[in-house]
Amino acid sequence: MGYKVAVVGATGNVGREILKTLAERKFPADEVVALASARSVGREVSYGEDEVLKVADLATYDFTGTDIVLSSPGARVSAEFAPRAVEQGAVVIDNTSHYRMDPDVPLVVPEVNPEAIGEYRNKGIIANPNCSTIQMVVALKPLHDLARIRRVVVATYQSVSGSGKDAMDELFNQTRGIYVNDPIEKNREVFTKQIAFNVIPHIDVFMDSGETKEEWKMMVETKKILDPAILVTASCVRVPVFIGHAEAVNIEFESPVDEDQAREALKAAPGIIVVDHRIDEGYVTPAECAGEDAVYVSRIRSDPTVDNGLNIWVVADNLRKGAALNAVQIAEELIRSYLK
Repeated sequence: MGYKVAVVGATGNVGREILKTLAERKFPADEVVALASARSVGREVSYGEDEVLKVADLATYDFTGTDIVLSSPGARVSAEFAPRAVEQGAVVIDNTSHYRMDPDVPLVVPEVNPEAIGEYRNKGIIANPNCSTIQMVVALKPLHDLARIRRVVVATYQSVSGSGKDAMDELFNQTRGIYVNDPIEKNREVFTKQIAFNVIPHIDVFMDSGETKEEWKMMVETKKILDPAILVTASCVRVPVFIGHAEAVNIEFESPVDEDQAREALKAAPGIIVVDHRIDEGYVTPAECAGEDAVYVSRIRSDPTVDNGLNIWVVADNLRKGAALNAVQIAEELIRSYLK
Protein backbone atom coordinates (compact mmCIF):
# COMPACT_ATOMS: atom_id res chain seq x y z
CA MET A 1 0.00 0.00 0.00
CA GLY A 2 1.25 3.44 -0.90
CA TYR A 3 0.49 6.59 1.06
CA LYS A 4 -0.36 10.15 0.13
CA VAL A 5 2.10 12.52 1.79
CA ALA A 6 2.01 16.31 2.00
CA VAL A 7 5.14 18.32 2.82
CA VAL A 8 4.31 21.71 4.33
CA GLY A 9 6.99 24.38 4.11
CA ALA A 10 8.39 22.63 1.06
CA THR A 11 10.46 25.59 -0.15
CA GLY A 12 12.39 26.02 3.12
CA ASN A 13 15.66 24.38 4.17
CA VAL A 14 13.94 21.63 6.17
CA GLY A 15 11.11 21.11 3.69
CA ARG A 16 13.54 20.53 0.85
CA GLU A 17 15.52 18.15 3.04
CA ILE A 18 12.33 16.24 3.89
CA LEU A 19 11.56 15.77 0.19
CA LYS A 20 15.13 14.61 -0.43
CA THR A 21 15.02 12.21 2.52
CA LEU A 22 11.66 10.71 1.51
CA ALA A 23 13.09 9.93 -1.93
CA GLU A 24 16.42 8.61 -0.65
CA ARG A 25 14.75 6.25 1.81
CA LYS A 26 12.15 5.17 -0.76
CA PHE A 27 9.24 6.03 1.48
CA PRO A 28 6.17 4.13 0.16
CA ALA A 29 4.31 7.15 -1.17
CA ASP A 30 1.98 6.93 -4.15
CA GLU A 31 1.72 10.72 -4.19
CA VAL A 32 3.76 13.53 -2.63
CA VAL A 33 2.39 17.07 -2.53
CA ALA A 34 4.51 20.18 -1.88
CA LEU A 35 2.77 22.97 0.05
CA ALA A 36 3.83 26.46 1.09
CA SER A 37 2.48 29.98 1.43
CA ALA A 38 0.76 31.81 -1.41
CA ARG A 39 3.94 33.66 -2.41
CA SER A 40 5.61 30.33 -3.27
CA VAL A 41 2.74 28.86 -5.29
CA GLY A 42 3.93 27.61 -8.67
CA ARG A 43 7.58 27.32 -7.66
CA GLU A 44 9.25 24.00 -8.35
CA VAL A 45 11.00 21.79 -5.81
CA SER A 46 12.90 18.56 -6.38
CA TYR A 47 11.64 15.20 -5.19
CA GLY A 48 14.42 12.70 -5.73
CA GLU A 49 16.71 12.91 -8.72
CA ASP A 50 14.13 12.95 -11.48
CA GLU A 51 10.83 14.30 -10.18
CA VAL A 52 9.89 17.96 -9.81
CA LEU A 53 6.87 19.08 -7.78
CA LYS A 54 4.96 22.32 -8.22
CA VAL A 55 4.17 24.06 -4.95
CA ALA A 56 0.48 24.40 -4.04
CA ASP A 57 -1.12 26.88 -1.64
CA LEU A 58 -1.29 25.62 1.95
CA ALA A 59 -4.07 28.06 2.82
CA THR A 60 -6.56 26.56 0.37
CA TYR A 61 -5.37 22.95 0.20
CA ASP A 62 -7.86 20.18 1.00
CA PHE A 63 -6.14 17.42 3.01
CA THR A 64 -8.94 14.91 2.40
CA GLY A 65 -7.30 11.67 1.30
CA THR A 66 -3.90 12.66 2.68
CA ASP A 67 -2.40 10.09 5.07
CA ILE A 68 0.62 11.90 6.50
CA VAL A 69 1.64 15.55 6.65
CA LEU A 70 5.31 16.37 7.29
CA SER A 71 5.25 19.95 8.46
CA SER A 72 7.94 22.61 8.85
CA PRO A 73 6.38 26.00 8.12
CA GLY A 74 6.84 27.90 11.40
CA ALA A 75 4.96 27.61 14.68
CA ARG A 76 2.17 30.10 13.94
CA VAL A 77 1.36 28.47 10.61
CA SER A 78 1.31 25.00 12.20
CA ALA A 79 -1.08 26.22 14.86
CA GLU A 80 -3.49 27.32 12.14
CA PHE A 81 -3.34 24.51 9.60
CA ALA A 82 -2.52 21.34 11.62
CA PRO A 83 -5.99 21.00 13.24
CA ARG A 84 -7.58 21.42 9.80
CA ALA A 85 -5.36 18.69 8.32
CA VAL A 86 -6.21 16.35 11.21
CA GLU A 87 -9.91 17.09 10.88
CA GLN A 88 -9.67 16.15 7.20
CA GLY A 89 -8.10 12.78 8.07
CA ALA A 90 -4.32 13.24 8.06
CA VAL A 91 -1.72 12.54 10.75
CA VAL A 92 0.56 15.56 11.16
CA ILE A 93 4.25 15.17 12.04
CA ASP A 94 5.18 18.70 13.00
CA ASN A 95 8.72 20.05 13.08
CA THR A 96 7.85 23.40 14.68
CA SER A 97 7.90 24.28 18.35
CA HIS A 98 4.15 24.83 18.67
CA TYR A 99 3.03 21.36 19.81
CA ARG A 100 6.17 20.02 21.49
CA MET A 101 5.16 20.64 25.08
CA ASP A 102 1.46 19.88 24.61
CA PRO A 103 0.82 17.00 27.06
CA ASP A 104 -1.50 15.33 24.54
CA VAL A 105 1.07 15.38 21.73
CA PRO A 106 3.94 12.86 21.71
CA LEU A 107 7.45 14.27 21.30
CA VAL A 108 9.41 11.57 19.51
CA VAL A 109 12.94 10.52 18.62
CA PRO A 110 12.56 7.02 17.14
CA GLU A 111 15.84 5.69 18.59
CA VAL A 112 14.79 6.87 22.05
CA ASN A 113 11.00 6.64 22.59
CA PRO A 114 9.29 5.05 19.55
CA GLU A 115 6.52 3.70 21.79
CA ALA A 116 5.27 7.27 22.26
CA ILE A 117 4.19 7.44 18.60
CA GLY A 118 0.96 5.62 19.50
CA GLU A 119 -0.15 8.69 21.43
CA TYR A 120 -0.78 10.42 18.09
CA ARG A 121 -4.37 9.23 18.48
CA ASN A 122 -4.93 11.96 21.12
CA LYS A 123 -4.82 14.87 18.67
CA GLY A 124 -3.64 13.36 15.39
CA ILE A 125 -0.30 15.18 15.79
CA ILE A 126 3.26 14.01 16.53
CA ALA A 127 5.90 16.61 17.41
CA ASN A 128 9.47 16.55 16.14
CA PRO A 129 11.85 17.85 18.85
CA ASN A 130 14.28 20.72 18.58
CA CYS A 131 17.39 19.91 16.52
CA SER A 132 19.82 20.36 19.41
CA THR A 133 17.71 18.13 21.66
CA ILE A 134 17.43 15.32 19.11
CA GLN A 135 21.12 14.62 18.72
CA MET A 136 21.75 14.91 22.44
CA VAL A 137 19.04 12.46 23.53
CA VAL A 138 20.11 9.95 20.87
CA ALA A 139 23.52 9.92 22.57
CA LEU A 140 22.11 10.00 26.11
CA LYS A 141 19.66 7.11 25.68
CA PRO A 142 22.15 4.18 25.71
CA LEU A 143 24.07 5.80 28.55
CA HIS A 144 20.88 6.31 30.58
CA ASP A 145 20.08 2.63 30.06
CA LEU A 146 23.58 1.75 31.26
CA ALA A 147 23.48 3.79 34.47
CA ARG A 148 20.75 6.33 35.17
CA ILE A 149 21.68 9.91 34.36
CA ARG A 150 21.25 12.41 37.17
CA ARG A 151 22.40 15.67 35.53
CA VAL A 152 23.49 16.99 32.14
CA VAL A 153 25.45 20.18 31.45
CA VAL A 154 25.61 20.95 27.73
CA ALA A 155 27.19 23.70 25.65
CA THR A 156 26.02 23.77 22.04
CA TYR A 157 27.78 25.11 18.96
CA GLN A 158 24.92 25.51 16.50
CA SER A 159 25.18 26.24 12.79
CA VAL A 160 23.38 29.13 11.14
CA SER A 161 21.14 26.84 9.06
CA GLY A 162 19.14 26.33 12.24
CA SER A 163 17.81 29.85 11.64
CA GLY A 164 16.96 29.25 7.98
CA LYS A 165 18.19 30.24 4.54
CA ASP A 166 18.37 33.96 5.31
CA ALA A 167 20.76 33.21 8.17
CA MET A 168 22.99 31.17 5.86
CA ASP A 169 22.98 34.04 3.38
CA GLU A 170 23.91 36.46 6.16
CA LEU A 171 26.95 34.41 7.16
CA PHE A 172 28.04 34.17 3.52
CA ASN A 173 27.53 37.87 2.81
CA GLN A 174 29.25 39.01 6.00
CA THR A 175 32.22 36.74 5.35
CA ARG A 176 32.58 38.01 1.81
CA GLY A 177 32.00 41.59 2.97
CA ILE A 178 34.83 41.44 5.49
CA TYR A 179 37.29 40.65 2.70
CA VAL A 180 36.13 43.61 0.59
CA ASN A 181 35.78 46.00 3.55
CA ASP A 182 31.99 46.25 3.45
CA PRO A 183 30.50 47.42 6.76
CA ILE A 184 28.99 44.57 8.79
CA GLU A 185 25.78 46.52 9.38
CA LYS A 186 25.06 46.34 5.65
CA ASN A 187 24.82 42.55 5.91
CA ARG A 188 23.10 42.12 9.28
CA GLU A 189 19.41 41.32 9.36
CA VAL A 190 18.95 37.93 11.08
CA PHE A 191 21.45 37.89 13.93
CA THR A 192 21.74 40.33 16.82
CA LYS A 193 25.50 40.65 16.33
CA GLN A 194 28.09 39.87 13.69
CA ILE A 195 28.13 36.13 12.94
CA ALA A 196 31.09 35.93 10.55
CA PHE A 197 34.30 35.12 12.48
CA ASN A 198 32.32 35.38 15.73
CA VAL A 199 30.12 33.37 18.10
CA ILE A 200 26.81 34.53 19.57
CA PRO A 201 25.56 33.13 22.92
CA HIS A 202 21.96 33.90 22.03
CA ILE A 203 19.53 31.58 20.20
CA ASP A 204 15.80 32.40 20.31
CA VAL A 205 14.38 34.92 22.79
CA PHE A 206 15.48 35.61 26.35
CA MET A 207 13.27 34.41 29.19
CA ASP A 208 12.77 35.90 32.66
CA SER A 209 15.12 33.26 34.11
CA GLY A 210 18.01 34.56 32.00
CA GLU A 211 17.94 31.48 29.81
CA THR A 212 17.19 31.71 26.13
CA LYS A 213 14.20 29.82 24.77
CA GLU A 214 16.60 27.42 23.00
CA GLU A 215 18.24 26.53 26.32
CA TRP A 216 14.86 26.04 27.96
CA LYS A 217 13.76 23.77 25.09
CA MET A 218 16.72 21.45 25.63
CA MET A 219 15.81 21.07 29.28
CA VAL A 220 12.06 20.49 29.00
CA GLU A 221 12.24 18.39 25.83
CA THR A 222 14.88 16.05 27.28
CA LYS A 223 12.66 15.50 30.30
CA LYS A 224 9.61 14.76 28.14
CA ILE A 225 11.45 12.41 25.76
CA LEU A 226 13.91 10.60 28.01
CA ASP A 227 13.20 10.99 31.75
CA PRO A 228 11.50 13.77 33.77
CA ALA A 229 13.97 13.24 36.61
CA ILE A 230 17.04 14.29 34.59
CA LEU A 231 18.39 17.74 35.43
CA VAL A 232 19.57 19.68 32.37
CA THR A 233 21.29 23.03 32.04
CA ALA A 234 22.32 24.35 28.63
CA SER A 235 24.28 27.20 27.07
CA CYS A 236 23.35 27.52 23.39
CA VAL A 237 25.69 29.34 21.03
CA ARG A 238 25.41 30.20 17.34
CA VAL A 239 28.67 29.69 15.46
CA PRO A 240 29.80 30.63 11.91
CA VAL A 241 29.18 27.18 10.42
CA PHE A 242 26.65 26.58 7.64
CA ILE A 243 25.42 23.06 8.53
CA GLY A 244 25.95 20.81 11.55
CA HIS A 245 25.49 21.26 15.28
CA ALA A 246 28.11 20.24 17.85
CA GLU A 247 27.61 19.75 21.58
CA ALA A 248 30.00 19.35 24.49
CA VAL A 249 28.01 17.25 26.94
CA ASN A 250 28.95 16.66 30.58
CA ILE A 251 26.98 13.84 32.23
CA GLU A 252 26.67 12.91 35.90
CA PHE A 253 25.36 9.39 36.58
CA GLU A 254 23.80 7.85 39.66
CA SER A 255 26.35 5.02 39.64
CA PRO A 256 29.87 4.55 38.24
CA VAL A 257 30.36 4.31 34.46
CA ASP A 258 33.81 3.88 32.99
CA GLU A 259 34.86 5.08 29.57
CA ASP A 260 35.01 1.62 28.03
CA GLN A 261 31.49 0.75 29.17
CA ALA A 262 30.18 4.01 27.77
CA ARG A 263 32.00 3.55 24.47
CA GLU A 264 30.64 0.04 23.96
CA ALA A 265 27.09 1.09 24.85
CA LEU A 266 27.24 3.95 22.35
CA LYS A 267 28.68 1.73 19.62
CA ALA A 268 25.82 -0.74 20.04
CA ALA A 269 23.09 1.92 19.92
CA PRO A 270 21.03 2.61 16.79
CA GLY A 271 21.71 5.84 14.92
CA ILE A 272 25.11 6.45 16.51
CA ILE A 273 28.61 6.20 15.04
CA VAL A 274 31.47 6.41 17.52
CA VAL A 275 34.68 7.98 16.25
CA ASP A 276 36.84 8.28 19.34
CA HIS A 277 40.60 8.10 18.85
CA ARG A 278 42.98 10.08 20.98
CA ILE A 279 45.03 11.21 18.04
CA ASP A 280 44.96 14.12 15.61
CA GLU A 281 41.72 13.97 13.57
CA GLY A 282 40.36 11.20 15.82
CA TYR A 283 37.00 12.94 16.27
CA VAL A 284 34.17 14.29 14.10
CA THR A 285 33.40 17.95 13.39
CA PRO A 286 30.34 19.63 11.83
CA ALA A 287 32.05 19.94 8.45
CA GLU A 288 32.36 16.16 8.30
CA CYS A 289 28.80 15.36 9.39
CA ALA A 290 26.99 17.56 6.83
CA GLY A 291 24.81 15.37 4.62
CA GLU A 292 25.11 12.38 6.96
CA ASP A 293 22.30 10.66 8.87
CA ALA A 294 24.16 9.48 11.97
CA VAL A 295 24.75 11.13 15.30
CA TYR A 296 28.53 11.05 15.83
CA VAL A 297 30.06 10.71 19.29
CA SER A 298 33.71 11.48 20.03
CA ARG A 299 35.97 12.60 22.92
CA ILE A 300 34.55 10.07 25.40
CA ARG A 301 36.36 10.59 28.68
CA SER A 302 35.83 10.56 32.43
CA ASP A 303 35.22 13.76 34.37
CA PRO A 304 37.22 13.47 37.61
CA THR A 305 35.68 16.64 39.10
CA VAL A 306 32.34 15.00 39.96
CA ASP A 307 31.27 11.55 41.12
CA ASN A 308 30.37 9.30 38.19
CA GLY A 309 31.09 11.96 35.58
CA LEU A 310 31.61 11.58 31.82
CA ASN A 311 32.27 13.99 28.94
CA ILE A 312 31.27 13.38 25.32
CA TRP A 313 31.33 15.39 22.08
CA VAL A 314 28.20 14.99 19.92
CA VAL A 315 27.87 16.13 16.30
CA ALA A 316 25.04 15.80 13.77
CA ASP A 317 23.59 17.40 10.64
CA ASN A 318 20.83 19.60 12.07
CA LEU A 319 18.84 19.62 8.82
CA ARG A 320 18.84 15.82 8.56
CA LYS A 321 18.80 14.00 11.91
CA GLY A 322 17.98 17.27 13.63
CA ALA A 323 14.86 17.79 11.52
CA ALA A 324 14.01 16.06 8.22
CA LEU A 325 15.36 12.57 8.86
CA ASN A 326 13.83 12.35 12.33
CA ALA A 327 10.43 13.35 10.92
CA VAL A 328 10.66 10.75 8.14
CA GLN A 329 11.75 8.08 10.63
CA ILE A 330 8.66 8.89 12.70
CA ALA A 331 6.54 8.48 9.56
CA GLU A 332 8.20 5.14 8.81
CA GLU A 333 7.43 3.83 12.29
CA LEU A 334 3.91 5.23 12.07
CA ILE A 335 3.09 3.24 8.93
CA ARG A 336 4.95 0.17 10.18
CA SER A 337 3.11 -0.05 13.49
CA TYR A 338 -0.09 1.96 13.25
CA LEU A 339 -1.26 2.82 9.71
CA LYS A 340 -1.03 -0.64 8.16
